[in-house]
Amino acid sequence: MEASIMDGPKRRCGAVSGLTTVKNPISLARLVMDKSPHSYMAFDGAEEFARRQGVALVDNQYFITEENVGMLKLAKEANSILFDYRIPTVGLETCSAGAASVEAALQMNGLPLSVYAPETVGCVVVDGQGRCAAGTSTGGLMNKMSGRIGDSPLIGAGTYAGELCGVSCTGEGEAIIRGTLARDVAAVMEYKGLGLQEAVDFVIKERLDEGMAGMIAVSRNGEVAYGFNTTGMFRGCATEDGFMEVGIWE
Repeated sequence: MEASIMDGPKRRCGAVSGLTTVKNPISLARLVMDKSPHSYMAFDGAEEFARRQGVALVDNQYFITEENVGMLKLAKEANSILFDYRIPTVGLETCSAGAASVEAALQMNGLPLSVYAPETVGCVVVDGQGRCAAGTSTGGLMNKMSGRIGDSPLIGAGTYAGELCGVSCTGEGEAIIRGTLARDVAAVMEYKGLGLQEAVDFVIKERLDEGMAGMIAVSRNGEVAYGFNTTGMFRGCATEDGFMEVGIWE
């Protein structure tokens, strides 16, 4: 598991990767930011830091669910990553046609992709003083290669917060990394003078090269924006005055 968090005003950040026993990886990322001289810790070193900080630890079996065991079995049988309905199905005969029918239509980093199951959770927030923050946490890809690190713990790729906005991404990590998507939203706001939604739309359209992903964002002015090029993206928004909204499709 991996996670990252970023505090916009001073661009402080913390990130962790390769966790197997930390119950809440985002909590450890926060401690890396607040209690260590570093920005990113991984694998055994991150687990040891978690023990020293008194973070809640659990046996690895805690994370194993019957549903995911079944999905992993399918992925291994297909020798690929799992397919998810939020990916556009243009050119696919049917989602239930099996690995053979989707393999030619979908790719990740130029390689065939049969089944894809994103498990990312992200959050962006802005307070009454216009200070933005962002956090992202994930279990990564189903049946990923050992040692693979995705975009979620990478500051500027899956997570970014600065003076203008906070951004969290989800989807195909390799494409998000290539485009440094989260940072790019802030960059086009800074350098092109775009508004938040304009910046999100520009990055999804112009920077997401041959990849499937989405993002949520807030600005220091209290604006909320989202964008994705998949079929749908689970999302929700809440304000302190009681307004709440959720969505999946465009």
